[in-house]
Amino acid sequence: MKIIDTHAHIYPQKIALKAKENIGNFYSIKMTGVGATSEDLIASGSKIGVQKYVVHSTATKKEQVKSINDFIIHEVGQHPEFVGFATLHPDMTETEVDSEVERIMKAGLRGLKLHPDFQAFFINEQKAMKIYEACQGRLPILFHTGDSRFEYSSANRMVEIAKKFPNLISIAAHFGGYSRWDEALVYKNVGNIFFDTSSTLFKFPADRAKKLLFDLGWEKFMFGVDFPMWRHDEELNRFLAMKLPDEINEAILSKNAERILNI
Repeated sequence: MKIIDTHAHIYPQKIALKAKENIGNFYSIKMTGVGATSEDLIASGSKIGVQKYVVHSTATKKEQVKSINDFIIHEVGQHPEFVGFATLHPDMTETEVDSEVERIMKAGLRGLKLHPDFQAFFINEQKAMKIYEACQGRLPILFHTGDSRFEYSSANRMVEIAKKFPNLISIAAHFGGYSRWDEALVYKNVGNIFFDTSSTLFKFPADRAKKLLFDLGWEKFMFGVDFPMWRHDEELNRFLAMKLPDEINEAILSKNAERILNI
Protein backbone atom coordinates (compact mmCIF):
# COMPACT_ATOMS: atom_id res chain seq x y z
CA MET A 1 0.00 0.00 0.00
CA LYS A 2 1.37 3.44 -0.94
CA ILE A 3 2.47 5.58 2.03
CA ILE A 4 2.99 9.35 2.24
CA ASP A 5 4.39 10.77 5.49
CA THR A 6 2.89 14.26 5.80
CA HIS A 7 4.74 15.35 8.96
CA ALA A 8 8.55 15.06 9.12
CA HIS A 9 11.18 17.37 10.62
CA ILE A 10 14.70 17.48 9.19
CA TYR A 11 17.81 19.40 10.26
CA PRO A 12 21.33 20.03 8.93
CA GLN A 13 23.90 17.51 10.13
CA LYS A 14 25.73 20.04 12.34
CA ILE A 15 22.66 20.82 14.47
CA ALA A 16 20.57 17.66 14.06
CA LEU A 17 21.52 16.05 17.38
CA LYS A 18 20.97 19.24 19.37
CA ALA A 19 17.66 19.94 17.63
CA LYS A 20 16.47 16.44 18.40
CA GLU A 21 17.46 16.80 22.06
CA ASN A 22 15.61 20.12 22.28
CA ILE A 23 12.42 18.56 20.91
CA GLY A 24 12.64 15.74 23.42
CA ASN A 25 13.18 18.18 26.27
CA PHE A 26 10.25 20.35 25.17
CA TYR A 27 7.86 17.40 25.24
CA SER A 28 9.55 15.51 28.09
CA ILE A 29 9.81 12.49 25.80
CA LYS A 30 12.83 10.25 25.40
CA MET A 31 13.67 10.46 21.73
CA THR A 32 14.10 7.32 19.64
CA GLY A 33 17.50 6.05 18.64
CA VAL A 34 17.53 7.64 15.20
CA GLY A 35 19.15 10.77 13.82
CA ALA A 36 17.36 13.81 12.43
CA THR A 37 18.89 14.46 9.01
CA SER A 38 17.33 13.85 5.61
CA GLU A 39 19.27 10.61 5.31
CA ASP A 40 18.03 9.45 8.71
CA LEU A 41 14.45 10.22 7.68
CA ILE A 42 14.74 8.21 4.48
CA ALA A 43 16.37 5.30 6.31
CA SER A 44 13.50 5.22 8.80
CA GLY A 45 10.76 5.62 6.19
CA SER A 46 12.21 3.03 3.84
CA LYS A 47 11.46 0.33 6.41
CA ILE A 48 7.74 0.73 5.67
CA GLY A 49 8.03 1.82 2.03
CA VAL A 50 7.29 5.54 2.34
CA GLN A 51 7.26 7.08 -1.14
CA LYS A 52 6.92 10.77 -0.25
CA TYR A 53 7.67 12.92 2.78
CA VAL A 54 6.42 16.39 3.67
CA VAL A 55 9.50 17.95 5.29
CA HIS A 56 9.90 21.11 7.32
CA SER A 57 11.55 22.84 10.26
CA THR A 58 10.45 25.70 12.53
CA ALA A 59 11.94 29.16 13.03
CA THR A 60 11.77 30.21 16.68
CA LYS A 61 12.75 33.77 15.72
CA LYS A 62 12.30 35.66 12.51
CA GLU A 63 16.03 35.92 11.80
CA GLN A 64 16.11 32.14 11.23
CA VAL A 65 13.43 32.07 8.54
CA LYS A 66 15.50 32.55 5.40
CA SER A 67 18.28 30.12 6.35
CA ILE A 68 15.79 27.40 7.34
CA ASN A 69 13.86 27.85 4.11
CA ASP A 70 17.10 27.75 2.13
CA PHE A 71 17.91 24.45 3.82
CA ILE A 72 14.50 22.97 2.98
CA ILE A 73 14.80 24.19 -0.62
CA HIS A 74 18.21 22.56 -0.90
CA GLU A 75 17.03 19.25 0.57
CA VAL A 76 14.01 19.11 -1.72
CA GLY A 77 16.37 19.61 -4.64
CA GLN A 78 18.52 16.72 -3.45
CA HIS A 79 15.67 14.33 -2.69
CA PRO A 80 12.84 14.03 -5.24
CA GLU A 81 10.71 12.17 -2.69
CA PHE A 82 10.56 15.30 -0.51
CA VAL A 83 7.71 17.84 -0.58
CA GLY A 84 8.98 20.98 1.13
CA PHE A 85 7.03 23.14 3.58
CA ALA A 86 8.55 26.47 4.56
CA THR A 87 8.64 28.33 7.86
CA LEU A 88 7.57 31.90 8.64
CA HIS A 89 7.41 33.85 11.89
CA PRO A 90 4.68 36.28 13.08
CA ASP A 91 7.30 38.85 14.09
CA MET A 92 8.10 39.39 10.42
CA THR A 93 6.63 42.49 8.80
CA GLU A 94 3.90 42.18 6.19
CA THR A 95 6.40 43.08 3.48
CA GLU A 96 8.82 40.43 4.73
CA VAL A 97 6.09 37.80 4.80
CA ASP A 98 4.85 38.63 1.30
CA SER A 99 8.38 38.62 -0.10
CA GLU A 100 9.28 35.30 1.50
CA VAL A 101 6.07 33.65 0.35
CA GLU A 102 6.82 34.70 -3.21
CA ARG A 103 10.40 33.44 -2.89
CA ILE A 104 9.54 30.02 -1.48
CA MET A 105 6.79 29.45 -4.04
CA LYS A 106 9.16 30.25 -6.89
CA ALA A 107 11.62 27.82 -5.32
CA GLY A 108 9.03 25.05 -5.39
CA LEU A 109 8.02 24.74 -1.75
CA ARG A 110 4.42 23.57 -1.40
CA GLY A 111 3.18 24.72 2.00
CA LEU A 112 3.98 26.20 5.39
CA LYS A 113 4.53 24.77 8.87
CA LEU A 114 3.76 26.85 11.97
CA HIS A 115 4.34 25.73 15.56
CA PRO A 116 2.61 28.28 17.81
CA ASP A 117 3.94 26.65 21.00
CA PHE A 118 7.58 26.76 19.82
CA GLN A 119 7.12 30.19 18.28
CA ALA A 120 5.15 31.59 21.25
CA PHE A 121 2.18 33.14 19.47
CA PHE A 122 -1.56 32.54 19.61
CA ILE A 123 -2.99 31.08 16.41
CA ASN A 124 -5.62 33.83 16.32
CA GLU A 125 -3.24 36.63 17.34
CA GLN A 126 -3.42 39.74 15.19
CA LYS A 127 0.25 39.67 14.22
CA ALA A 128 -0.23 36.24 12.61
CA MET A 129 -3.01 37.43 10.28
CA LYS A 130 -0.59 38.65 7.61
CA ILE A 131 0.68 35.09 7.24
CA TYR A 132 -2.80 33.70 6.65
CA GLU A 133 -3.59 36.50 4.20
CA ALA A 134 -0.45 35.73 2.23
CA CYS A 135 -1.10 31.96 2.16
CA GLN A 136 -4.85 31.60 1.68
CA GLY A 137 -5.67 30.14 -1.71
CA ARG A 138 -1.96 29.57 -2.36
CA LEU A 139 -0.25 27.47 0.30
CA PRO A 140 -1.67 25.04 2.88
CA ILE A 141 -0.54 25.59 6.47
CA LEU A 142 0.30 22.71 8.80
CA PHE A 143 -0.29 23.86 12.38
CA HIS A 144 0.90 22.18 15.53
CA THR A 145 -2.31 22.19 17.56
CA GLY A 146 -3.31 21.51 21.12
CA ASP A 147 -1.07 21.11 24.16
CA SER A 148 -2.47 21.01 27.68
CA ARG A 149 0.47 23.12 28.91
CA PHE A 150 -0.30 26.08 26.62
CA GLU A 151 -3.14 28.08 25.11
CA TYR A 152 -1.32 29.16 21.95
CA SER A 153 -2.67 26.43 19.67
CA SER A 154 -6.03 25.43 21.14
CA ALA A 155 -8.74 24.04 18.88
CA ASN A 156 -11.12 26.97 19.30
CA ARG A 157 -8.40 29.37 18.07
CA MET A 158 -7.78 27.14 15.06
CA VAL A 159 -11.49 27.11 14.20
CA GLU A 160 -11.65 30.90 14.45
CA ILE A 161 -8.88 31.27 11.87
CA ALA A 162 -10.36 28.67 9.53
CA LYS A 163 -13.67 30.52 9.49
CA LYS A 164 -12.01 33.90 9.05
CA PHE A 165 -9.92 32.60 6.12
CA PRO A 166 -12.22 30.17 4.29
CA ASN A 167 -9.82 29.81 1.36
CA LEU A 168 -6.96 28.71 3.62
CA ILE A 169 -6.25 24.99 3.79
CA SER A 170 -5.42 24.42 7.45
CA ILE A 171 -4.05 21.14 8.78
CA ALA A 172 -4.51 20.64 12.52
CA ALA A 173 -1.72 18.23 13.42
CA HIS A 174 -1.93 15.46 16.03
CA PHE A 175 -5.59 14.50 15.49
CA GLY A 176 -6.38 18.19 15.95
CA GLY A 177 -4.89 18.64 19.39
CA TYR A 178 -1.81 17.10 20.97
CA SER A 179 -2.91 16.06 24.51
CA ARG A 180 -6.20 18.03 24.14
CA TRP A 181 -8.21 15.60 22.04
CA ASP A 182 -11.33 16.11 24.12
CA GLU A 183 -11.64 19.56 22.50
CA ALA A 184 -11.25 18.35 18.90
CA LEU A 185 -14.97 17.98 18.14
CA VAL A 186 -15.16 21.76 17.65
CA TYR A 187 -13.55 21.08 14.27
CA LYS A 188 -16.54 19.07 13.09
CA ASN A 189 -18.07 20.40 9.87
CA VAL A 190 -15.40 23.09 9.42
CA GLY A 191 -14.70 22.34 5.78
CA ASN A 192 -11.21 23.79 5.36
CA ILE A 193 -9.60 22.09 8.40
CA PHE A 194 -7.83 18.77 7.88
CA PHE A 195 -5.80 16.55 10.22
CA ASP A 196 -2.78 14.31 10.51
CA THR A 197 -2.23 11.27 12.71
CA SER A 198 1.17 12.22 14.11
CA SER A 199 2.19 12.22 17.80
CA THR A 200 -1.15 10.96 19.04
CA LEU A 201 -1.38 7.20 18.86
CA PHE A 202 1.52 6.67 21.27
CA LYS A 203 -0.75 7.65 24.15
CA PHE A 204 -4.29 8.07 22.78
CA PRO A 205 -6.06 4.68 22.98
CA ALA A 206 -6.82 3.17 19.56
CA ASP A 207 -10.55 2.88 20.20
CA ARG A 208 -10.85 6.54 21.17
CA ALA A 209 -8.68 7.63 18.23
CA LYS A 210 -10.80 5.59 15.84
CA LYS A 211 -14.01 7.19 17.17
CA LEU A 212 -12.57 10.70 16.81
CA LEU A 213 -11.37 9.90 13.30
CA PHE A 214 -14.89 8.89 12.25
CA ASP A 215 -16.48 11.82 14.11
CA LEU A 216 -14.31 14.33 12.23
CA GLY A 217 -14.35 12.43 8.91
CA TRP A 218 -11.70 9.91 7.86
CA GLU A 219 -11.50 11.58 4.46
CA LYS A 220 -9.84 14.58 6.17
CA PHE A 221 -6.99 12.62 7.83
CA MET A 222 -3.44 12.09 6.56
CA PHE A 223 -0.74 9.79 7.91
CA GLY A 224 2.10 11.58 9.67
CA VAL A 225 4.97 10.32 11.82
CA ASP A 226 6.47 13.47 13.41
CA PHE A 227 9.97 12.15 12.75
CA PRO A 228 12.39 12.17 14.59
CA MET A 229 10.08 11.92 17.60
CA TRP A 230 8.93 8.52 16.36
CA ARG A 231 10.12 5.83 13.97
CA HIS A 232 8.06 5.00 10.91
CA ASP A 233 7.62 1.31 11.73
CA GLU A 234 6.27 2.00 15.21
CA GLU A 235 3.88 4.71 13.99
CA LEU A 236 2.54 2.51 11.20
CA ASN A 237 1.90 -0.27 13.72
CA ARG A 238 0.04 2.15 15.97
CA PHE A 239 -2.02 3.37 13.04
CA LEU A 240 -2.91 -0.15 11.90
CA ALA A 241 -3.93 -1.01 15.48
CA MET A 242 -7.10 1.03 14.88
CA LYS A 243 -8.13 -1.80 12.53
CA LEU A 244 -9.72 0.38 9.91
CA PRO A 245 -11.11 -1.02 6.65
CA ASP A 246 -8.57 -1.32 3.84
CA GLU A 247 -10.27 1.45 1.88
CA ILE A 248 -9.85 3.89 4.75
CA ASN A 249 -6.27 2.79 5.44
CA GLU A 250 -5.40 3.47 1.82
CA ALA A 251 -7.05 6.88 1.93
CA ILE A 252 -5.28 8.00 5.10
CA LEU A 253 -1.91 6.52 4.15
CA SER A 254 -1.75 8.27 0.78
CA LYS A 255 -4.87 9.18 -1.17
CA ASN A 256 -6.13 11.93 1.13
CA ALA A 257 -2.72 13.64 1.05
CA GLU A 258 -2.65 13.44 -2.74
CA ARG A 259 -6.02 15.14 -2.90
CA ILE A 260 -5.67 17.67 -0.06
CA LEU A 261 -2.08 18.72 -0.71
CA ASN A 262 -2.07 18.06 -4.45
CA ILE A 263 1.08 15.92 -4.24
